[in-house]
Order: sequence, then structure tokens, then C-alpha cells
Amino acid sequence: MDGGTHHTHEGGGQGAGGAWEVLLPAVAVALVAAGYLLLAGRARAHRPALGWTPWRTASFLGGCALSAVALLPPVAPFAHGDFRGHMVQHLLIGMYAPLALALGAPVTLLLRTLPAARARRLTALLHSGPVRVIGHPVTALVLSTGTLPVLYFTPLFNATMGQPVLHWAVHAHFLISGCLFAWAVAGPDPAPARPGVPARLVVLGVAVAAHATVSQLMYGGFLIDVHAPVAQVRGGAEIMYYGGDIAELLLAAALVATWRPVRRRRGATRPVRHEAPGAGQLPAPLADQGQWQARLRGAPHRTRRVGPPVPHVPSVPPVPPVRQEHP
Repeated sequence: MDGGTHHTHEGGGQGAGGAWEVLLPAVAVALVAAGYLLLAGRARAHRPALGWTPWRTASFLGGCALSAVALLPPVAPFAHGDFRGHMVQHLLIGMYAPLALALGAPVTLLLRTLPAARARRLTALLHSGPVRVIGHPVTALVLSTGTLPVLYFTPLFNATMGQPVLHWAVHAHFLISGCLFAWAVAGPDPAPARPGVPARLVVLGVAVAAHATVSQLMYGGFLIDVHAPVAQVRGGAEIMYYGGDIAELLLAAALVATWRPVRRRRGATRPVRHEAPGAGQLPAPLADQGQWQARLRGAPHRTRRVGPPVPHVPSVPPVPPVRQEHP
């Protein structure tokens, strides 16, 4: 809508621009899926005891399938000719596919299959300053949800309909920023700058509020700059409102499912994680925390006496010898 007037959605014939618009995304998605399967097979072969969970493989392949559905017919031509189709495509590329891809833990898989030297370089990259800033949930929120007003409240969306390169750049932005947000909030891959669960829930709540605000403004025709009929804009706003809520609920469920609360022992100054037997627990002779810490520091430790206390027996002074005198 521009100044309260709706226009016909431009660029409706872009879907028939050439076979490359079908082949390019299909080949890209197929290569990514094949690369993941290759790495998963290598991880099982190199470390059979550790292996690789099938459900992570299924999750990543599901994300590839959702990306293919969004970028290939019949959704892609529908998105070019109808704003409601564009919003379906936007949700698939920017929210549903990134969540499934992030739950596949591709970085962890890469770290397990790379040689030691390259794995150390990748770990150093993950701990670098720029990655820590980009991987923070607040930064990911700004890059993903914060760009929605820029796209729909400015002439940018209408420009993408007539420029294929700009159109694909917007797709790439939503896919990458969506993966970044899913990884920073609930991804199983290592994230050095990731805050605690309460802070991530707050960030997710802000994302829910932002999506709801943009969709409601779009439905009411306020600030929106989209050249499309009123029915399409309102339909797209409804898809964004309800579809975004479902995607964010799934993201919250993934966050809660991977949450391991930290409990505190009575009298302990530091939190202690409760793990399953065999997962880092101390052996029975060293179960006493004080004894274990004393041994780590190399300091002597007094063994705690078990049983009733022994009564104290006072010491008897020695009797001096008696001198015998001879007559």
C-alpha cells in the first residue's frame, strides 16, 4: 500500500524468467544435503562409539526440504504473483527451515570430522570477537526481525520484485539471519557468546512482540509500502501473525528441551550440575568434594572419621625411678 492506495503486485512473470531459477536453488539444496550426509557418515566411521544421532540428520534434511519447498514451484511462482505466497515463502525461508537446520548441529558435526588442526582453527574462529558479537542473540534479533520494517515499510520490497539479484539477496538474508537467530537462541552447536536461558527467553519474547506489531500494522494498512491488493496484504499479514507465532513456539520448545538447570548444593558456593552416572561423576572414594578439591590443589586433607567420637583419656605423668641405697 502506498499512500492508502493498493496497486497490482509487480514482477508476477519473474517466476518464468528462466530455468536457472529452478535449477540453481535445487542444485544448491541438494549439494548442502549431500555434504551433510557425507560428514555424518564420516563421523560414524571415524568414531563408531560416539556416532551421530539420526534425529539430527533428519532435522537437517528436513530443513533442506523446507528450503526447497520455498524456493521451487509451486510456492515460488505463487510468491511472485501473490503477496500471500510471498509471506508463506518468507516464513519457510526465514523461520521454519532455519530452526530445522540449526537443530541438525552442523558445526558440531564439522568439528567431529575435521582434522585436529583445522578443528582448532574453527574453534578459535567461534571464540573470536566478531563471531561473538554476531552470534549474540540480540544481534541476531536485530538482523532477522529488525529488518522486517526496512523491507515492508520502505520501497525495498517493491524494488525486489523487479530486480532478480536483489530478490535472491533478500532470500539469502532471511535464511542466514534466521539460522543465526535459531543458533543463538536454541541451537545445540557451541556458541561462546550465548547468555543464559532466561535472557534468551526475553529475546525470544521481543521477537514475538515485533512480529505481532509488524503484522498488525500491515493488516491495518499503517506505514506499509507494498504494491498489492488489500486482500492480499491482509491475508499476508494474517499468515505472518499466526505462522510466526507457531514458529516461535517451536523455537521456545527447542530452547526448553535443551535446558539443563544448574542446581546448588546446600552450603556450596558454586553451582553443581547433576549429570547421569558415568558422565563425569567422581568415583566413590573421592565423592567428598572437600577431599577431591584438596587433592587437586596438592594440599593435605584430613580424613573424616566415621562413627562415634573416641573419648579423651588424660595422660599420666611418668613415675620417677626410685634410688636404692646400699648399706
